[in-house]
Amino acid sequence: MQVTQLFSQKWVLLFIGLANSFFSSGAVFAQTAYPNKPILFIVPYGAGGGSDSRSRQMAQKMSVILKQPIVVDNKPGAGGNIGTEMIARAAPDGYTIGMGNFAPMAVNKTLFGNLRYDPEKDLAPIILIEKGPLVLVVHPSSPYKSVADLVTAAKAKPGTLTFSSGGIGGSHQLSGELFKISAGIDLIHVPYKSGSAALTDLMANNVTLMFDQMYSAMPSIKADKIRPLAITSAKRSPLLPNVPSFTEVGYPKVEVLNWQGLIAPKGTPKAIIDQLNAAANEALKDPQLRELMLSQGNEIGGGSPADFVALVKAEAAKWSAVVKTANIKPE
Repeated sequence: MQVTQLFSQKWVLLFIGLANSFFSSGAVFAQTAYPNKPILFIVPYGAGGGSDSRSRQMAQKMSVILKQPIVVDNKPGAGGNIGTEMIARAAPDGYTIGMGNFAPMAVNKTLFGNLRYDPEKDLAPIILIEKGPLVLVVHPSSPYKSVADLVTAAKAKPGTLTFSSGGIGGSHQLSGELFKISAGIDLIHVPYKSGSAALTDLMANNVTLMFDQMYSAMPSIKADKIRPLAITSAKRSPLLPNVPSFTEVGYPKVEVLNWQGLIAPKGTPKAIIDQLNAAANEALKDPQLRELMLSQGNEIGGGSPADFVALVKAEAAKWSAVVKTANIKPE
């Protein structure tokens, strides 16, 4: 009797062990489905700006496609470095993604020199969302009616013409520095705490010129509060058909497109990167979103992760050279 009971107990224990193993394997299998919980979307800039707005629009559309909430969290500071570092340091499991912007991804490594993250080693580009040109603008009462007028005046009076920007190392300043290098002129950089403050002082006629984002400058251009002279895209913009590109006026190297795209921590599984890429490509097909982006003068992104990797690499090389040549130092 005791032998029979012992034999039965062994079979019961074996059955329980097999059952536990089966259900445990099932649970593990269930957990492999991505995504199965909310995704955090970090924006390295403050609420209300262009990066924040686009992040929220993409998050809303991608959450519908992925069937999971995507929670946007603003982590501004240090020229975008704080939020970008948080993305880089997050677990590479697909549940923390974020917006990868022009400066933190392609400029700040050279500009700051002591970043606590390496864009190439610590971040995985997923997809380019958009590229937006800048427009060179002056006050309506300015005597300068063309880029040629500005260059002539700058060469006649070196170090007297000024250009405003939203801060050190951003696309406003870098566009101006690239223009200086290409034209062989000397302009004085006047940094402000924000792009809007820089534009406001231009409209007050306190500085000579500014390179501003198209989406930011267009309302003031339409209201005749500023005068556009040239655009930093390779071709003219449909929004400003009468404004030439820098290529047209003899400065083809002055091509600046302020871009942003989706990124994740390095080490995020390729299958998840591909799934996020597919969802973002699908989101970028949305007619309302496309119309909004185009109405702001932007070029719609898309493509593969490899496409975005190549863009970031090329841009980092280009702007590293500009930062070094112009001897730009962080504030």
